[in-house]
Amino acid sequence: MSTTATPAAESPAAEASDRAGASRRKGTFYRGDPGMWSWVLHRITGVLTFFFLFVHVLDTALVRVSPETYNSVIETYKTPIVNLLEVGLVGAVLYHALNGIRVMLIDFWSKGPKYQRPMLWTIAVIWVVVMVPGAIAMLWRTASILFGGSAS
Repeated sequence: MSTTATPAAESPAAEASDRAGASRRKGTFYRGDPGMWSWVLHRITGVLTFFFLFVHVLDTALVRVSPETYNSVIETYKTPIVNLLEVGLVGAVLYHALNGIRVMLIDFWSKGPKYQRPMLWTIAVIWVVVMVPGAIAMLWRTASILFGGSAS
């Protein structure tokens, strides 16, 4: 009987539990896990929201520099393309806010890590329930303009 540890490659149980080894052999350990995608989406939606706020501050500052330029910029915001971008912005901000609440619960609630996956699916359902009617309401004006009705 040996007193030295068995290398991870020789023991199937050790190999299965070796997270670092799994990461080295197969790439990222979390590949495809919903938690990983929520992390990625949280970062992306945060950056998109930051850039929106940056552009919003700049275009609002135009009112002091040149009111005519400000008015022309505001007119471009009334196009169907920008309306689609607004729907995307609302979706990004809503997801970022809901996932931020989930992250805070995981960090500060003692049972948070245990319930992180059900909370992820709960925020996904809430996002869809809020986003679908919101997107319909936001796109209604553009649809009515494009298809001959009057926007009200």
